[in-house]
Amino acid sequence: MNKLTEKVNSRRTFAIISHPDAGKTTITEQMLLFGGIIRNAGTVKARKSGHYATSDWMEIEKKRGISVTSSVMQFEYDNKRINILDTPGHQDFSEDTYRTLMAVDAAVMVIDSAKGVEPQTKKLFKVVKKRGIPIFTFMNKLDRDGRDPLDLTAELEDLLDIECVAMNWPIGMGKQLKGLYDLANKRVELYRHEDDSDRFLPLNEDGTLDNNIALSHDSLFESTLADIELLKEAGNNFDLDKILRGDQTPVFFGSALANFGVETFLKSFVELAPAPKEHELIDNTTIAADDDEFSGFVFKIQANMNPNHRDRIAFIRIGSGEFQKGMDVTLARTNKVIRLNNATEFMSSSRVQVSEAVAGDIIGLYDTGNFQIGDSIYAGKKKIEYPELPQFTPEIFMSVTAKNVMKQKSFHKGMTQLVQEGAVQLYRGYATDDYILGAVGQLQFEVFAFRMKNEYNSEVELTSLGGRVARWINPDQLDPKMSSSRNLLVKDREGEPLFLFENSFAERWFKDKYPDVELTSKL
Repeated sequence: MNKLTEKVNSRRTFAIISHPDAGKTTITEQMLLFGGIIRNAGTVKARKSGHYATSDWMEIEKKRGISVTSSVMQFEYDNKRINILDTPGHQDFSEDTYRTLMAVDAAVMVIDSAKGVEPQTKKLFKVVKKRGIPIFTFMNKLDRDGRDPLDLTAELEDLLDIECVAMNWPIGMGKQLKGLYDLANKRVELYRHEDDSDRFLPLNEDGTLDNNIALSHDSLFESTLADIELLKEAGNNFDLDKILRGDQTPVFFGSALANFGVETFLKSFVELAPAPKEHELIDNTTIAADDDEFSGFVFKIQANMNPNHRDRIAFIRIGSGEFQKGMDVTLARTNKVIRLNNATEFMSSSRVQVSEAVAGDIIGLYDTGNFQIGDSIYAGKKKIEYPELPQFTPEIFMSVTAKNVMKQKSFHKGMTQLVQEGAVQLYRGYATDDYILGAVGQLQFEVFAFRMKNEYNSEVELTSLGGRVARWINPDQLDPKMSSSRNLLVKDREGEPLFLFENSFAERWFKDKYPDVELTSKL
């Protein structure tokens, strides 16, 4: 095994997905604790202390206690290099999450044990499933009263159409939580313990505890043993091949806030999750992760991670080979050669200069406007181009103007940079060039206005155009006279024409009137 293959095999790159408030950011914090990156977890619960979640670096995230942008964190654990991508749970930021899921090799799905599978979880799961990447499930908030574990796993299988295999099982719940019955490691992990020396109790060959241990006589433990028997008889057998295909999910229970069960989960994940594998390319060929040729793709662009420097970072997932500081790469879209002198690795908003990285790693490149989301870069003579990343069709639209006409320069700069991040889409009036923003959800507009004011000192006036149906039209078929108050004619950032229909009825009316005109949408 050569050195590059060895390095690539030590990488574990994954995204954490969940419905809002399921505890995704908190479990990320605890993983960082075990990685030695932070000394104490600044959970989103601890507003008054001035502690904020490490992965919530943006000012609006700290004020509102939510994640509105994907963040990247990297650390060493158990001789592995871990790349965590913490994603926004809020549905209005699904597009950012979807693109992030294109840049990972596995996903961790966090579920609130009191609420079960929630709508956003289901939506995100479908994307993960479509990609066929392994999914590891963490049933969170076990320190609160929740639903029966058998009900939770049955719901997971029914709603998400995936096999579940229990790796551990709760002994009690909420105030009666005693511990976890660890099937994988044949031990009991106690919830309240004096120190690490008495944290684990070994199980006998028959799966019971010694009689001299008080817990062995507890009715909650006896109830757990009954569940375990049922799981052994009727449950699914652990199958690593199925897990790696995304057809089976290992299920772990615990509490991220109480830091219970998280370390056991992390150890199992690092052991079971795959190293970076080959990537499909746009020409239907594949490239191996340990191929000597360096290549990667831009899955995210973020402006103003350091407000003092007004910088712009392009996030690159390395797909193959090894990055070296100062190397020349070709940008596939333009064939432009760019020297990569300034690359960083991340701990949320904190960054360190990186001189080398390999397939599976996420690096940030300082960008002066060269890169777009979905761009491919490569170092060899052979062109390497990755497939396009998903783009959503916006559903809500607003016209936007600067409140202060004297600040047009900062207004235009802010508009340009924030739109390039891909959370909101920019359109211009076909004849007037007026600015129109499109987004999947209302919260994206609030974040946009907040950041324009705080990062670019430019207050904006947003006027709702309501929900609209966006459909692109073949330019060769376009007659501007087709436009009316019910179907606004605009152009996207590439100058391509599209109609914003008032509703689906207006779209059907248009299709009836112009049956030969081809209308298309994004995802």
